[in-house]
Amino acid sequence: MVAVPAGDFIRGTDEVDEEHFAQEQGIVKPWFVDEGPAHKIYLPLYYIDRTEVTNAQYADFIRSTRRAPPGHWEEGQYLKGSDHYPVVNVPWQDAQDYCHWKEGRLPTEAEWEKAARGTDGRRYPWGNEFDLTKANIGGQSQDLTPVGHYPAGQSTYGAVDMIGNVWEWTADWYHPYPGSKYQSKEYGKQLKVIRGNSWSAIGHFPPDVQEELVKHHSTVTFRLYAPPDSTISDVGFRCVRPG
Repeated sequence: MVAVPAGDFIRGTDEVDEEHFAQEQGIVKPWFVDEGPAHKIYLPLYYIDRTEVTNAQYADFIRSTRRAPPGHWEEGQYLKGSDHYPVVNVPWQDAQDYCHWKEGRLPTEAEWEKAARGTDGRRYPWGNEFDLTKANIGGQSQDLTPVGHYPAGQSTYGAVDMIGNVWEWTADWYHPYPGSKYQSKEYGKQLKVIRGNSWSAIGHFPPDVQEELVKHHSTVTFRLYAPPDSTISDVGFRCVRPG
């Protein structure tokens, strides 16, 4: 794990999609509307996994607890040679139970974002400029990569793959931020927030549009969500532990 020191940070953004780019492309959720307003949050010291939980780590949990393995594992075993790849197809509760087994828990949205963003308000873990070479995003690799494969994309605290490889479960239900005026029928206790983008390409769009979509989905403020009982081939997780 890596330490995230106690202190304030800015969560969210006040940016606006003035050109209505997302809506013109038929994206269901307009950009930025659920990512603000930006607001300051104090968090005490905590520790977060440096990498996403791997197949090998999750296999230890299965052996210890006799929990059912992910459905895509053949005869209860992950694919040979994928020890250090992030585990996927794990529903939210199983991910939380794994973290409890490791004497931790899933990160809140705020904890996830601070670990990815730091305290200087950056857009990406590595800085403010988008760089396709610093994360496994946009379908460029065509699949998962071993955790830590993109060290140049690490956050200021040393956490790797906060953006890319797999989306990550957080502890929180999908709710509006304090002071938000955006209304969504998705809000409530039905969907858990996932963060951090993944290796997957985003739909069938022209290359220039695809690049803009990947760029936006890769910001540390972008929020997506999924039903907690879902098993998704590009969603994984990491754990936190209080300081």
